[in-house]
Amino acid sequence: MRMSTWIRQHLAALRALLVLTVITGIVYPVAVFVVAQLPGLNDKADGSLIERDGRVVGSSLIGQAFTDGNGTALAQYFQSRPSSSGKGDGYDPTSTSFTNLGPESIVDTLADNPDDAKQSLLTQVCTRSKEIGEREGVDGSRPFCAPSGAGAVLSVLGPRDSRGGVEHPTKVVSVNEACPATPFLDTYKGVKVECAQVGEDYSAGLIVPIEGDASRDTPVPSDAVVTSASGLDPDISPAYAAIQVPRIAKARNISEDEVRAAVAAHTTGRDLGFLGEPRVNVLKLNLALDKQHPTKS
Repeated sequence: MRMSTWIRQHLAALRALLVLTVITGIVYPVAVFVVAQLPGLNDKADGSLIERDGRVVGSSLIGQAFTDGNGTALAQYFQSRPSSSGKGDGYDPTSTSFTNLGPESIVDTLADNPDDAKQSLLTQVCTRSKEIGEREGVDGSRPFCAPSGAGAVLSVLGPRDSRGGVEHPTKVVSVNEACPATPFLDTYKGVKVECAQVGEDYSAGLIVPIEGDASRDTPVPSDAVVTSASGLDPDISPAYAAIQVPRIAKARNISEDEVRAAVAAHTTGRDLGFLGEPRVNVLKLNLALDKQHPTKS
């Protein structure tokens, strides 16, 4: 009698397993697939892939680089937001990542071996802003940035006062500018500023970021110099697109108004009118320019 009950219980469990397997393993996935192929939904379900001449050239949801083999920005294309996903130029969809660096990351790790060196977030921002300013013909200087592109940060060594400051320094080092670089500041509190010796530890000094006289209202927007959380943001701000317009117009031999019209056509406003910020999809914009105003090879 007990054996018969045991068999019935296991047969019931087996039937439940088979029914749930059919429902969750076959019926539900097929239903989701069918719904996803309905007009208006299939594009997003398939990854929002974009084709050109029968070949997939990217996804409207994933950023990519528009550079040559050496990582140099191609003059005829709008440039994407910087990426930290994967190695090289980033934009690796199989290795989405963020830098995990915050506002306190202001001191570089200097090393003779490039693999051991590490830029602080401040130096990354300063370097990118300088490069973009030079490329786009705008002022890329920013507060707390040295003209060299390094973070303008000093290590002030000397006896501390009651408030933790150093009133009479014995030595001052520009910690992000390795020798033989010329420091961004000649003197600090009457002490000559030195360049940093690779391998030396200056953490015992008072770390002092120097704001400098650069305007806080920089023409290079923040999305041009910092990565997104995923490192694969496909969009840029209208402000970043705007400073690239003259370069694009010159490279494609068209008017700036024509480029601005293309930017406006690929600018999406705030979701529901109030969520997020206006944005420009870089891949769609570049493809539209290639179609409307192709460059001569």
